[in-house]
Amino acid sequence: MTIDNDDLLNSILASLDRVEHINPDDIPNIDLYMDQVTTFMDSHLQSAARYPGQDKILTKTMINNYAKNDLIPPPVRKKYSREHVMLLVFIYYYKGFLSINDIQKLLEPIAERYFQNGQEYNLEDIYREAFDMEEKQLQAMKEDVVEKFRAAQGAFPGAPKEDAEFLHKFAFICLLGYDVYLKKLMIEKMIDELSLPGKGQEGRKANKGEKPEE
Repeated sequence: MTIDNDDLLNSILASLDRVEHINPDDIPNIDLYMDQVTTFMDSHLQSAARYPGQDKILTKTMINNYAKNDLIPPPVRKKYSREHVMLLVFIYYYKGFLSINDIQKLLEPIAERYFQNGQEYNLEDIYREAFDMEEKQLQAMKEDVVEKFRAAQGAFPGAPKEDAEFLHKFAFICLLGYDVYLKKLMIEKMIDELSLPGKGQEGRKANKGEKPEE
């Protein structure tokens, strides 16, 4: 690889290091108004935004829509709890590749069973476990990125020399994109499983004697 390619790869790997989740210990122990929630999210997640300083992590309209579509429980007296913030963090990551309907199916059972449940095992335990697992995957992700990058550098050997740099980047994007595509298919299939009778939203409604949504 050339020096330019090394620099590009190092820049990509460095960007992965900037992807951080919000530690539950950093979430205030007091309920927050909407403006405080958006400010908190911006201050903790801007470093991983595509255009830091310009992109809004979450807006008031987004949060209102999430409550309206039952992705999060409604605020109490216009205030959001720590558990609200945790659910919003999940939504922030999922909304880049899942539909609102899929996110609702995924988070509804979590909110129903663990949101402010007053039990020893609660939403914070779910949040901590989920993001602890993701942090442990970072090194494996870096190794996979390096492998795909190097494979892309060997693609299109017969292409015109002047097009090689662009085509190598195109190949790299194709490899990453296909990986995302396959994982998205798997995630969607698993979410669909939650809606089968006896599982997920429709199953829970049936068990409660309610009519499943059509």
